[in-house]
Amino acid sequence: MAWQCSLRSLTIAGAALALLASCAHRLDEAQAVLHEADRAMGGANLKSLRYAGSGTGASFGQAYQPGMAWPRINLSSFSRALDYENGAMREEAAASRAEPTGGSGLPSTGERRSTGMVRGDVAWNLAGPAPVAAPRSVTERTHDLWTSPHGILKAGMRNAATLRVEGSKRVVSFTEPGRFSAVVWIGADGLVERVDSVQPNPVLGDTQTVTLYSGYRDHAGVRFPARIRQNMGGFPVLDLEVKEVEPNAPVAIEVPAIAQAFVERVTSEKAADGVWFLAGGSHNSVLIEMKDHLMLVESPLHDGRAQAVLAEARKLVPGKPIRYVVNSHHHFDHSGGLRAAAAEGATLVVSEQARPWWERVLARPNSIIPDALAKSGAKVSLTGVDGQRTFSDGSRNVEVFMVEDSSHAQGFMMLWLPRERLLIEADGYTPGVPGAPAPSQPNADNVNLVQNIERLRLNVDRILPLHGRIVPVSELYTAVGRKP
Repeated sequence: MAWQCSLRSLTIAGAALALLASCAHRLDEAQAVLHEADRAMGGANLKSLRYAGSGTGASFGQAYQPGMAWPRINLSSFSRALDYENGAMREEAAASRAEPTGGSGLPSTGERRSTGMVRGDVAWNLAGPAPVAAPRSVTERTHDLWTSPHGILKAGMRNAATLRVEGSKRVVSFTEPGRFSAVVWIGADGLVERVDSVQPNPVLGDTQTVTLYSGYRDHAGVRFPARIRQNMGGFPVLDLEVKEVEPNAPVAIEVPAIAQAFVERVTSEKAADGVWFLAGGSHNSVLIEMKDHLMLVESPLHDGRAQAVLAEARKLVPGKPIRYVVNSHHHFDHSGGLRAAAAEGATLVVSEQARPWWERVLARPNSIIPDALAKSGAKVSLTGVDGQRTFSDGSRNVEVFMVEDSSHAQGFMMLWLPRERLLIEADGYTPGVPGAPAPSQPNADNVNLVQNIERLRLNVDRILPLHGRIVPVSELYTAVGRKP
């Protein structure tokens, strides 16, 4: 019996060693394929690269309707400078709208130029010459750096990778811990043809991205594609014709002190008894105190911002639970903190049109970087608004109305506090600097907001915008060339 057990143990041990050897062999094969592709693409001595071109793109996360494709934009110029040695990237673009509906931050006519950068764990934008921290962009920009044609090979070579063969294609899979997972399709010529990746997103959770590279050309011994096409979250986000490629371009991307030192800051301003305007960043929230609970309007951007806002709410009114968190609309900058709010046990108030979409989206995992909802294990509670809904505690009424006929979004909501004569709205009107003259051409979203105020016969005193400062309603009317 003892002899039989020993024999069985030896057999199991032998099988385990054989399996380990097989796995190690596959890992070695994957690394060999990655190194071979790197040589074929001229990447062995490639420390940086700049490419530029033009084409079309999309405003990711800004769909006109929940679940609809991202609004298309035109890119008259688009460039990226990739610094592989320091894990840094600069992206510059000149973009204009290609369709009138949906969000984007782009003007209704003309172009807007933008510059965004990342280095290591810090991302920032340039607003003119001034840097502005952009923590929400770290993950996406890091993904774009390391899923570039040469970047994906370098990322694969520093991680454990596996290999499979499909016809003439060699398919290498690996995970960049805490950033993304990737499947790289390499042709018989050693060129990267496709990258299927999964990256985290504050709204969508684990988000599928497909990037296609084609039409490779030689640039001083470095092979680079002439066309780049990318889908993200199921819809196109980029179709670029590459016109310039500069291998080992000089790239100097230094993290500015203001971006390095950034922390989420929430300021509170009392707008009325039991009503606080929570600002301190690019997006605002509003806290409303009811008899036995709190209502928070807007949980924007990402977990970091949302958790700072939720903490400020608890500080302002300790002892009362945040029962409801109202989402003005489904655009990702305004809804990126909903998962954090759900993790706190709040019921999310969304448009009825968006509710089925939210049920699907919030059920998705966020496994690459587990967020507050993933860590909490909480069950998401949603309630919808169809047309109009009143929240009341017997003394305070909060009216939620749909914004009709907006080109910005469908399922778009604003809130009205009748006793205080306060209107809470997002993106219909963002106040300019005090005393600024009215634009020569009224903004269509501003006009639409006025139309909705008048349709509902709201006697508004002040506007609490979810971008910008508290203003008297007269400023909105001035912006559209009218008097209230």
